Amino acid sequence: MRGFTAACVALLLAQPASAHEGPPYPIIVDETVGPYVLSVWADPDVGIGSFFVYLDAPEGAAFPEGTRVEVIVQPLTGRLAEAVHPAERTRRAKGERHVVKLPFDREELWKVRIRVEGASGGGEAEVEVEVTPPGAGPWDLLWFVTPFLAVGFLWCKAVIVRRRVRVEDGP
Repeated sequence: MRGFTAACVALLLAQPASAHEGPPYPIIVDETVGPYVLSVWADPDVGIGSFFVYLDAPEGAAFPEGTRVEVIVQPLTGRLAEAVHPAERTRRAKGERHVVKLPFDREELWKVRIRVEGASGGGEAEVEVEVTPPGAGPWDLLWFVTPFLAVGFLWCKAVIVRRRVRVEDGP
């Protein structure tokens, strides 16, 4: 019972991670852009949004070196000028992954362009995304963990009752 209480206290005192509040979702899947096959997963939250750009070479082709990716964003209303953000590259077993964190100041529709440039050529893909409000931070954790805590509480209570019954009944 002490362990359960300690776990509950630890969960209530937990600080939010510096990562996104929800999982990223695909906004572009296997689109051919120049000599690349492009897939983009995004978590566009107000504050900081995350974009994960996956590049693969077309089937049977070698992946070209020195590829650069930029993510260009602008609100559809045009209230802000386009902002260009270079993505940071990481290697994968097949292809590359580029990650960029973008600042979004307001919940609205944004135009997102992904520009890919490399020795073998380049291209662009464009998509609209809806920037969503971030989660409620630690309250999200409490909300989603509540059913598990309730089941754990009932299980502990059942174990305690079972032990009492065994002690009262004797061997």
